[in-house]
Amino acid sequence: MKKIGLISDTHGYWDKKFEHYFQDCDEVWHAGDIGSAFVADKFEELKPFRAVYGNIDGTDLRLRYPEINRFLIEDVDVIIKHIGGYPGNYDRSIKNLLFKSPPKLFISGHSHILKVMYDKRLGCLHINPGAGGIYGFHNVRTIVKFVIEDKSFKDLEVIELK
Repeated sequence: MKKIGLISDTHGYWDKKFEHYFQDCDEVWHAGDIGSAFVADKFEELKPFRAVYGNIDGTDLRLRYPEINRFLIEDVDVIIKHIGGYPGNYDRSIKNLLFKSPPKLFISGHSHILKVMYDKRLGCLHINPGAGGIYGFHNVRTIVKFVIEDKSFKDLEVIELK
C-alpha cells in the first residue's frame, strides 16, 4: 500500500501547507510546471518525489525531470505528463502512447482544472490535481491524495488550499 500526494502547476510557489497535507504520504508526485529548483528541492526534502517538467519549466528542471514519467508502483502502471488532456480529449503528444499501451493511471496537469475521470475505453483512471500555486486563472488551489492498494485506487481526497 502506498499513499500518494499529487500536485501540479506550483509555478515556483512554495506553501508550507504542502508539508502539512503531504506529511502522511509515502511519495509526492508533481505533474509539471514546478517553476523553480527551489520548489523541486523542497519537495525532494519532504518525501520521495517523482515529477515531470512542464511548459514553463526552464532547462535546469528539464534536465532534472523527464517530459513523460512512466513507472510501476504497487504493480500499477502509471504515466505522468504535464500536457496530457483527459479522456475524450487527450493531447496529441501522448494520445498514441495511451492507446498503444494504456496505463492503469494517467496523470496530467497544465489546465489548472481539477479533474478525476475514468476512461472506460482504456481501463484507465485519469487525475489532474488542478493547481497548487498562486499563478494562473484558477480561483481555488487544489491538491489530491489517494491510496494505491491491491492494484486499485481508494480514499481519493481533494484538498482545497485557502
